[in-house]
Amino acid sequence: MDYYAEYHRNRHSIYKLQYHLVVVTKYRHPVLTGELANRLIQISREVIEGDWKCRIQEINTDKDHVHLLFEASPQTQLSKLVNNYKTVTSRLLRKEFSSALEKYYWKDLFWSDSYFLSTVSETTEEAVRIYIQEQGKRDNEGYRRHAGRRRAANPA
Repeated sequence: MDYYAEYHRNRHSIYKLQYHLVVVTKYRHPVLTGELANRLIQISREVIEGDWKCRIQEINTDKDHVHLLFEASPQTQLSKLVNNYKTVTSRLLRKEFSSALEKYYWKDLFWSDSYFLSTVSETTEEAVRIYIQEQGKRDNEGYRRHAGRRRAANPA
């Protein structure tokens, strides 16, 4: 087995850089459902993989946020990637789903100004994958939403 098989190479380095990105809708409005959520995933692949030449390993949405687990090269400028991702997805979703979004957003808004980005190690990769895959499922498993946060139905 080649030890470096799961690593990437460029001219001067061998690397495996993984990131977990979470982007939240403005005011945490629950708009990432149905066709809009599917279209967001499609656009995400076009932007992250097509434009930025990164590789999405997992992606999923909940009603008010999207999670991405992706690999990038050492040359990728992450702040520019995130800002470009938010700009392109916002512009296209507001254009394609304007009637569905007009009751939530009266200005050219879609994403919150902030975002979460962290590195992922080989030891945490599987936990992050499972966490992303489980997005949107917890409400049906004994959790309820309260003021934008999840709490157990029967807190101890």
